[in-house]
Amino acid sequence: MSSSTPSSSTPPSATPQSGAPSTAGSGAEAASVVDAHLPFRHDGGPVGVLLCHGFTSSPVSMRPWADDLAAAGHTVRLPLLPGHGTTWQDMNRTTFEDWFGCVRSELAELITRCETVFVAGLSMGGTLSLRLAETHPDAIAGLILVNPSVLTLRKDLAFLPVLKHLVPALNGIAEDIAKPGQQEKAYTKTPLKALDSLRRTWPVVRKDLDKVTMPVLLMRSAVDHVVEPENARAVLDGVSSSDVTEIVLERSYHVATLDYDADEIFRASRSFIDRVTAVTV
Repeated sequence: MSSSTPSSSTPPSATPQSGAPSTAGSGAEAASVVDAHLPFRHDGGPVGVLLCHGFTSSPVSMRPWADDLAAAGHTVRLPLLPGHGTTWQDMNRTTFEDWFGCVRSELAELITRCETVFVAGLSMGGTLSLRLAETHPDAIAGLILVNPSVLTLRKDLAFLPVLKHLVPALNGIAEDIAKPGQQEKAYTKTPLKALDSLRRTWPVVRKDLDKVTMPVLLMRSAVDHVVEPENARAVLDGVSSSDVTEIVLERSYHVATLDYDADEIFRASRSFIDRVTAVTV
């Protein structure tokens, strides 16, 4: 499906999150384009899945995954992180704590509703997912990560503490997708104050990786122009989980949830959830 429109197979009870921006426009097509950027929620069975999107992106990058999990009967939450889905200037007024507060609230709601909860994330969504697992280890049954970020090898980012006060934004990092016709619809600019907040959080997340004890499914792209392979290795080496599965996505770039291997991500996620749930019941 296109990354800019909701799936036509979305379950009837799957709806944009309450309080989300209006989808007013000139017709159903315009409304559907806006809908893809909105938070998504589906109340299904006793297994809940919280999906976390990436830096400067929006639910567009995760919506096909959310639709697939909802169709499998799971309760799904896919929030729009603060500062995302509007303008990069808005995002520059937010920090990692704002994004983490958003997903932490969604997790709290899922815990009250569901018997078992999984957390999944792409890129910075993986950073958020790991932090949730580190701070709420008893609440999360399993962790699903796609190209998670916990570090960078870019030397120029060491200048962010100063550069962010001189230059508000640089060129964006969006649309790293091998499959033609797919678009993430993320910001075309990278807001530097927001990026520095993420940069300062990475060491904190890495330091606490040993607190991650639940089963982990990590899927990484063989070619990723945004997140270096050292990120996946740091996560796999750092977690304390005894149940760890790594899958290499051979045909996809960074935004693998919209790329050639998207179906593999969806299948592996459903299988992982079924297996872990069967063990914990």
